[in-house]
Amino acid sequence: MTQKLALITGASRGLGAALAEALAPTHHIVAVARTTGALEELDDRIKALGGTATLAPMDVTTPDAMATLCRGIHDRWGSLDLWLHSAIHAAPLAPANFVAAKDWEKSVTINATAASLLISYVAPLLGQTGKAVFFDDPRAGEKFFGAYGATKAAQMSLVRSWQAESATTGPNVQILEPNPMPTALRARFFPGEDRDTLKDPRDEAARLLPQILQA
Repeated sequence: MTQKLALITGASRGLGAALAEALAPTHHIVAVARTTGALEELDDRIKALGGTATLAPMDVTTPDAMATLCRGIHDRWGSLDLWLHSAIHAAPLAPANFVAAKDWEKSVTINATAASLLISYVAPLLGQTGKAVFFDDPRAGEKFFGAYGATKAAQMSLVRSWQAESATTGPNVQILEPNPMPTALRARFFPGEDRDTLKDPRDEAARLLPQILQA
């Protein structure tokens, strides 16, 4: 396979889906998300752009599923050029002393533990020349963002350590901060917000793409 290969975790909607479409002309997309229907709709849009995709309806929090995914990538393609991680959980906003145990546990599992697991599985596929891209949303310390802010900060702390550790050896680890977009995640945090003032995910993907593709 001469076309480059991009793995996108959290590809079914929002920025992940928009980036999958933006990369479709130059990359074969391995799209990972839990929602099969949304992945099939993404596949239709990628095909309409002349691209190709492999759909992986999987849960990033399931170690066996992620191990199977990465082993499948290795067996079929041997390596990976690009990994974009946009899977995230938005716990309900709540004062720190009222964060429900189930919301905290789910936030830790998706936002921190899954990222750690995936880094360990995907790093060998990226090797020295591949690139991993993560998306920051700094909310740590903000009122009512305790569960989301803390677990997203934990993810970013882990990623920054990996970035520093691989600076001279590869892979290239990149952190980008998207502009606010009218995604389902943001709607949970700001339900009354004027969505017309926010950036369309496709426009934001087009803005970020040059940074993602730069050497």
